[in-house]
Formats: sequence, C-alpha cells, structure tokens
Amino acid sequence: MNDNLNLQDLVDIRDVCVDKDLPKQERINEFVRQIKDPYHFRCGKFVVTARFAEDGPTLEECLQRIIA
Repeated sequence: MNDNLNLQDLVDIRDVCVDKDLPKQERINEFVRQIKDPYHFRCGKFVVTARFAEDGPTLEECLQRIIA
C-alpha cells in the first residue's frame, strides 16, 4: 500500500450509495464524489488498491460495470 495513504481517510465502499435512476454519467460522477479516490478505498477491514494493465479496461469501463 502507498505509505502516503491514511486508512481513516479511505472511504468504505459499502457506504457508497448511488441512485440507479440517475443518468449514467451522473451515476459515475456521484460514485467518484462519494468514494473520493477510486484507486484506493476500503471494503470493511480490507484496503483495496486498484491498478490497471495498459491493455486492460479503462477506469471508466470498470466503474460502468460496477454502477450498472
């Protein structure tokens, strides 16, 4: 984990709630607003650090799958 991260500052993804009736772009915006850092967050006692391969899906594509 990145030494500059403060665990207390990481959002628990279980606390993120996005209205599925919002248009797609607004759902993405709301998710990012609530999670603050989509590359580093918590899920309960676990810290999640997201990394992507150059030939893998984009962050937007991954978020769309989560929010859809």
